[in-house]
Amino acid sequence: MIIDVVTIFPGMFTPVIDESIIKRARAKGLLKINLHDLRAYTNDPHKKIDAPAYGGGGMVFKAEPVFNAVEKILGYKAYPKEKTDKNKRIVLLSPQGKRLSQELLKKFMSYEKLILIAPRYEGVDERVAKYLAEDEISIGDYVLSGGELAAMVFIDSIARLIPGVVSDRNSIKNESFENMLLDYPCYTRPENFRGLKVPEVLLSGNHADIEKWRKAKAHEATKKKRPDLLKIKSIT
Repeated sequence: MIIDVVTIFPGMFTPVIDESIIKRARAKGLLKINLHDLRAYTNDPHKKIDAPAYGGGGMVFKAEPVFNAVEKILGYKAYPKEKTDKNKRIVLLSPQGKRLSQELLKKFMSYEKLILIAPRYEGVDERVAKYLAEDEISIGDYVLSGGELAAMVFIDSIARLIPGVVSDRNSIKNESFENMLLDYPCYTRPENFRGLKVPEVLLSGNHADIEKWRKAKAHEATKKKRPDLLKIKSIT
């Protein structure tokens, strides 16, 4: 998979993509990440990429440099469309977007190339959202200083789904939000820590009983902490 990121702070990504799972995915050639400085795509002599919002308000990313950057990455004009490429998806990170979920990430896995637009300030010119971006994604109901952190969350979340990145595929299947349930409780050594003991069933060696216990605890945790997920599960 190839992920291109359009941002005015490409340096923010280096510490993240050069560590841990993302580093491993890149080293294996399973994930390629290209960082594009939006300021390199403006026609403004002072390299300005934003302007005050019409009607009053804060600063907004201008449409021109964002379109220029994305079209340079694509190699063709995005609007009016010159080509339809089913193997790529243009994603705008925005608090107004659809909330990112495990199921949504799986859908993005079907694309070979993802282009992430990370805005700043008051966001982007609406023409970017309406005529350039194909998806608008939020990582939660709160506002960040910019889309860079949201893009990093997106990259990390999808990188671990790429086959070959995480060595134990079963560990992914049992994680929180798979099947719309939170993860079951996990314990490790010592068996007794300050009088707090590991549940006996986990020490029994009976895998059928352990699996049954884990499923029950996952449902219990979801009911207590995220009952909304159970409602979604019942609908689907």
